[in-house]
Amino acid sequence: MQIQVVGGLAVRLGAADLSLGTPKQQLVLALLVVRANQLVPLHDLVDELWPDEPPRSAIANVRTYAANLRRSLDSCAGDRLRIVREPGGYRLLTDESLIDLHRVTGRWRHARGLMRAGEPARAIPLLEDVVHGAAPLLAGLTLGPALTARREAVNQERRAALELLAEAHLSLGRPESAVSLLRDEVSHEPLWERAQCLLMRALIAAGDAGGALAVYRAAREALTDQLGVPPSEEMERLRNAATRARRRIPESAREVETIRSGAHKRNWLPRTVMNFVGREEMVDRLLYEVREASGQGPGIRVIDGMAGCGKTTLALHVASRSAERFPDGQLFVDLRGHSARTRMRPATALETLLRQLGVPAGRIPMELPDRQEMWRRQLATRSVLVVLDNAADSRQVEPLLPVSGSAAVLVTSRRRLLALTERPPVSLTVLAEAEALELLATLVGGGRVEAEPEAARRLVGICGCLPLAVGLAGTRLAHRPDWRISDLVDRLSNRSMFLPALRAEARSLMEAFAESYEPLDEACRKGFRSFGLVAGNHLDTAMVAALTDLPLRDAADVLDELVDRHLVQETSAGRYRLHDLMRRYAAELARQEGEATARRSAVQNLLDHVLHSVVRASASIEDGRVLAQHLRLAEPRRPDLLAGRVNRDLDWLEEQRPNLDAFIRQAADEGHEPMAWRLARASWRFFYIRGYFDDISATNGVGLVAARRCGDRHAVALMHNYLASACVRTGAYQDASAHLHEVVSILTGLGDEPGAQRARFNLGAVHWLTGRLHQSLEASRETLRSHVLDTLPVLPNLGLTLRYLGRYDESMAVHRLHLFVARIKHDLFHMSNALGHLGGVRYRLGQNAAAERLLRASLALRDRTGNGFARAETLSDLAGTYRQLGRYEDALRHHEAAIEAAAASGERGVQAQARNELAVTLGVTGRADEAVLVFEEALAIATRIGHPYEQARALDGLAGHLAEKQPTEARRYRQRASAIFERMGAPERHDLRRQLAEPSSPPT
Repeated sequence: MQIQVVGGLAVRLGAADLSLGTPKQQLVLALLVVRANQLVPLHDLVDELWPDEPPRSAIANVRTYAANLRRSLDSCAGDRLRIVREPGGYRLLTDESLIDLHRVTGRWRHARGLMRAGEPARAIPLLEDVVHGAAPLLAGLTLGPALTARREAVNQERRAALELLAEAHLSLGRPESAVSLLRDEVSHEPLWERAQCLLMRALIAAGDAGGALAVYRAAREALTDQLGVPPSEEMERLRNAATRARRRIPESAREVETIRSGAHKRNWLPRTVMNFVGREEMVDRLLYEVREASGQGPGIRVIDGMAGCGKTTLALHVASRSAERFPDGQLFVDLRGHSARTRMRPATALETLLRQLGVPAGRIPMELPDRQEMWRRQLATRSVLVVLDNAADSRQVEPLLPVSGSAAVLVTSRRRLLALTERPPVSLTVLAEAEALELLATLVGGGRVEAEPEAARRLVGICGCLPLAVGLAGTRLAHRPDWRISDLVDRLSNRSMFLPALRAEARSLMEAFAESYEPLDEACRKGFRSFGLVAGNHLDTAMVAALTDLPLRDAADVLDELVDRHLVQETSAGRYRLHDLMRRYAAELARQEGEATARRSAVQNLLDHVLHSVVRASASIEDGRVLAQHLRLAEPRRPDLLAGRVNRDLDWLEEQRPNLDAFIRQAADEGHEPMAWRLARASWRFFYIRGYFDDISATNGVGLVAARRCGDRHAVALMHNYLASACVRTGAYQDASAHLHEVVSILTGLGDEPGAQRARFNLGAVHWLTGRLHQSLEASRETLRSHVLDTLPVLPNLGLTLRYLGRYDESMAVHRLHLFVARIKHDLFHMSNALGHLGGVRYRLGQNAAAERLLRASLALRDRTGNGFARAETLSDLAGTYRQLGRYEDALRHHEAAIEAAAASGERGVQAQARNELAVTLGVTGRADEAVLVFEEALAIATRIGHPYEQARALDGLAGHLAEKQPTEARRYRQRASAIFERMGAPERHDLRRQLAEPSSPPT
């Protein structure tokens, strides 16, 4: 058995590799492996998988990944490789000799010991294993902070081993071996000074002093250019040694070109803006780097970004502030790289630059290589600042770059130019809102902005905080002093195609965007326009492939090109969006180009792909047979695009949550009604278990309208049914009842008696929430007798009704049956609910130890599966259990968590329940006045939504607390509570009254 982390991650059992699951699951295993036999805290795993913004289900997902790995390892590896769960995290138990990284590290330590002992010959084979056998740690995985740091540590270890191996060769008199070992490494790592020195030593020892001096010059240039530091003392000593050893070769005469240009113009920079706004940190960094180049050798900085983001303005601002550092000239050339038709050839650009330097036209050579040579000779002895604006690509710019001297070059481009310099480009984004408002104020006057602050914010919002757009809007207002800012906002807001309105004289936003769009090939144009076809603005590669009808690989290539050209933003790996204004431009292009039939087909392709993707991602939480029966799905239009979709991928559904609502609305608005209601139905289960009840109301409301337009009565009934589910959870009980009665009516009319009976059962949940407990009880029993529903969804309602009626033993028996059936069917959703309901009964019976155990197990299972349904109720019951155990701090903390969870999901009935429970704890801990206020809050919520049970609990609690100070009011509250309990058939001596009446230990 072998565990590999050097290179890719693998667990080898003989000749076979163990399947390790999804990339995130592999990251869990990777972190456990590199920390073998150590406890890895749960929060470290979450940080590794989601370094920026972990989803709400992060802990649950980590536990799922760990459980999957444990099962796989237990079935194949046995005791040799085990993951054990411990308080706070996980530990991987294994023999570290099975892990390749530990074996490599062991060889490295042994080799260092041998070198210290003066045995380089024995150390060399070990060092060669470390150096030549090393590959990037966990190649192919996107690592988080901990594993990235470990990968860097492994890289540094390899570098140290390579240095030691070169030392060993030199100590044994093998300089040629050291040279061959180091030369390639040094060429790829120009700042690795220690390796540069070793290579110089080896070259001198091998008799190549000239080669050693060449290494010195390249290292000095890299150090001064990129770090602004001179070579080390060791490198200078080696340079002196190489100079002494070098054979004397007379230098060839240099061509000295004297230009008698008189007082020719030295500053060719265009006029820059007077009041530059924002980008302070970026400006300071560029100023430092440009000024550093004035004395340290040529420096090249690339500024890129989308059209209109201010690249040229930034470059000219930095150049003008740095001009005094470059007394021999400040040059500028517009390379016109936006279009192949107008693009400036390098030879023409060199002629322009040489003329700006003062070289007479008659002395400028005709051929590009000759012009390039003259240009570089001129810059070798001059301190010049050059701005190369609007570059098309690296090939256009490379002939224009200096190789020596003290020139600084600023290059701007709408493309990512990664081949010009080892430093990453300065990529501009839009301005922050405050910066955009400041820019607007410089154009229209601070007084106008201060007079209409909200309109000003709306205007820069419409402009997407894009500097060019804000500038054009501000210029229009500046030339119209009688306009208010709100006047322009109204004009732009009321235009379906407002981009042409953002114009000032010869400049317009449309033309700026078109300069980026026009050079694209047809596939890239189609890919860009595809973003304008759909309402959702975060698309992945498969979605773009569906819209464009391209193969997945071709779609990925198109997106890479669009990202490189700053037309599309890659927000995370494989997810893409457009700036709001760029998206409007794409939408306008999509309307202008192609026939309506083609656009409709593209949108249909996308909706079909999304629908099948949602079905696949929901496999772990949705009964596939029921879903298939409801959706009546045809085969997918593009089955090839589903290959990358992961079954049971709740993370993907979470990412797509905003898109789902947008796609459903678009489908309904654009004549794809069957897709609208199907997408709403397919998304329901995910929204339900995560507690996104507002999403259910929104999407199924749109789906209901779409289903009615289709004339599909079955679909209409489905939408009513799932709208009712959201109404029940958010306290809109009358609306829920109306929806469900509509379902019963429709399905009875269609002859679907089983479906009608299911709706009657769902009405039972409304009955017990609105105080009709015996009707609810009968609805559940009738459903069980009819066998129209699986028992799983019936049992929890039946058990809860019995609990409300005070029939705790019967309720316990039903919930136990619920848990039993859920375990047999491996339904984790129902298992977590059954555990919570059992804990709730135990809590009400005062069996606190058992209640705590069951409720904590329920919450743990919810975290593991991402099930947020009824989480607030479980937290509230656990808080009550802690109160009965005298653990008041724990109780108060869980009360607050329950109220917060209920508010987040919009469950008003649970908000009332959680407040009633909190009020009891406040009373028990001597905070009677606070308890009264919280009971009043609970009463107000329960009264507003018509939840009689929680009304009665709140009234009962108020009566107990007001008995001494306001006996008349307390008596009235008691009478109202008794009347409600009696009408419901619930026990009048409710657990709240029992707890208030019985003495309790004072809080510690």
